[in-house]
Amino acid sequence: MNEQFIQAVFAVVDTIPLGRVATYGQIARIIGHPKNARLVGKVLGKADKKHPCHRVVTSTGRLVPGWLDQRPMLLAEGIPFRDEDHVDIKRCLWQKN
Repeated sequence: MNEQFIQAVFAVVDTIPLGRVATYGQIARIIGHPKNARLVGKVLGKADKKHPCHRVVTSTGRLVPGWLDQRPMLLAEGIPFRDEDHVDIKRCLWQKN
């Protein structure tokens, strides 16, 4: 993974608006690497707190397993949930113009 890929991921993540979520695959497609959703996840797993990585979920809306702060952070932004581990992706998915 190169620095250009990493910076592209963060550039997109930084534009996800408050109250919306994006998926790993969505970010991969936006940066021109549609088959690299898992690599997006690896980049975000090493990110610092200055990026809103908590707004990124799987295509089914599943939260990051073991990241106990993600749910409260999303709830604080008004993100709706289907259950304990899944956001309501139909209601809160960000649509990049």
